[in-house]
Amino acid sequence: MFGNFKANTLMPYQHSDVQKGRDVTIPALPNRQPFLSRRMHWMNMLDLHATDRPDDIIITTESDSISWGRLQREVQAMAADLQHRGVEAGDRVLILSLNRADYIAAMLAINTLGAITVPLNIRSVPRELDYFITDSGAKAIYVDAMGAKTLAAAEGRHGLEVISFDEDLPGVIEAGGAVEHLDIDENSIAMIMYTSGTTSAPKGVMLSYLNLLSQTIPIFRSAPAPGDLPDVNLVVVPLFHIAGVGFLTPAFFAGTRLVIAPPQVLTNIPALADMIEKERVTSMFLVPTIWQALCSLPGIKERDLPLRSISWGASPASRQTLELMAETFPNAAISAAFGQTEMSPVTAQLQGPDSVRKMGSIGKAIGPVAVRVVDADGNEVSDGEMGEVVYRGPGFMAGYWNSPEATEAATHDGWFHSGDLVRRDEEGFMYVVDRAKDLIISGGENISSIEVEHAVAGHPKVADASVVGVPDEKWVETPVAIVVPADPQDPPTLEELHDFLSNKLASFKKPTRLEIVDELPRNASGKLLKHKLRAEYGKEPEQVGEAK
Repeated sequence: MFGNFKANTLMPYQHSDVQKGRDVTIPALPNRQPFLSRRMHWMNMLDLHATDRPDDIIITTESDSISWGRLQREVQAMAADLQHRGVEAGDRVLILSLNRADYIAAMLAINTLGAITVPLNIRSVPRELDYFITDSGAKAIYVDAMGAKTLAAAEGRHGLEVISFDEDLPGVIEAGGAVEHLDIDENSIAMIMYTSGTTSAPKGVMLSYLNLLSQTIPIFRSAPAPGDLPDVNLVVVPLFHIAGVGFLTPAFFAGTRLVIAPPQVLTNIPALADMIEKERVTSMFLVPTIWQALCSLPGIKERDLPLRSISWGASPASRQTLELMAETFPNAAISAAFGQTEMSPVTAQLQGPDSVRKMGSIGKAIGPVAVRVVDADGNEVSDGEMGEVVYRGPGFMAGYWNSPEATEAATHDGWFHSGDLVRRDEEGFMYVVDRAKDLIISGGENISSIEVEHAVAGHPKVADASVVGVPDEKWVETPVAIVVPADPQDPPTLEELHDFLSNKLASFKKPTRLEIVDELPRNASGKLLKHKLRAEYGKEPEQVGEAK
């Protein structure tokens, strides 16, 4: 449906004249340029900053610093290269790469032509890559060395224009030339991001320029008053994840410098601390497990780390982690970001004093996002009752690519149905009970897997934990705890766990089985992959061995 639009065609603007009760047509402006200058998308922000302050740095990597003027020139050259390869408005262009400055330039170049960016998980296997290529109908793909290796094993690569970021790979980007600026409406599709596909084939979430721009609201809302240091944002989250993309448009809007962290810092926490100190980073987003590791680093409190805005999300954080963050960075504003790809992604925030007062909450809905908590029939539930949270707002996706049935199911009443089960208190703060598919129903009682996980994670012998439901002849389902021990040589026993939980959980909520593992499966952004745990452990005990 979106593949045939003409980005350079100005259509008459229709609106309703309420006072006179009639439709009014405002004709297209004869001079396109003033109209183009008003567009609120990041290609226009790039042009504005490149004109106003061409020598200021926008992107810093381990080995390079890129100014606004240089970025503009490189984006133009990449767009001209794409155009030479036959890419047109509405075409889909994939990116399979680790984070790098070229990644951001490629997204801008693709959008400059009115084409659609499709970021892909760098950990995709060839079979998954075949699906993405076929489903998106992509014309071209950008790859780095790691992406090229995966692509080489994919059957669907034939007929796909391959463009390499690295000069020692075939298909290197050809520099030179410039492209005409197109009038790209903010409601046009800028990006397709594929969901994880935990319950079905991955779905491509179509996000418009307006969707991406909407993320300036939670970013600016959570930022403290400007200090003596300029804003510097460290990009650690992969750019194929919505949490990574969510920081880009606000940075282009405000002119914030972006520091692209190398992927290895996620497993080299001392290097992460060094980068924060060296680049004078003032704000960043991490998943709770990485915050826990950073705040536990010996000597971290004595380091000269200028962080003044720190945020977390993508997976629940334990009380211990949040308390450690507040203790380690007492001068930083802490905020929790909650949402999902279909809402671009942030829908709710918890920040400031509420981070401590309402610890455990995901906060309240942000600015222009409307929220309801509803039952299975769509009726709003009372405060304190569990229900599914549904949303409206400027981040609301345009729909799922090639999936009208899935789009209708998720948006049938004009609200996006998240699948997240929450309770809302009398002040409007929301608390996640569980994902609808992760709720454990035992003997007619609802058990929040997240509640049990938090309780289990508090045991001193537990480093990380997850809980899923397993079949039970008597109770239908019971919880099983999958635990990463703090000391592999001294893991907790089920009896020790039960003793610890005796005054923390009702008896029916306590795990009936304990599995000890080296690590929990997580995606590249640190989000727990519960579907893998359900597939492996959500079976009868004799199928997975005796409880440890």
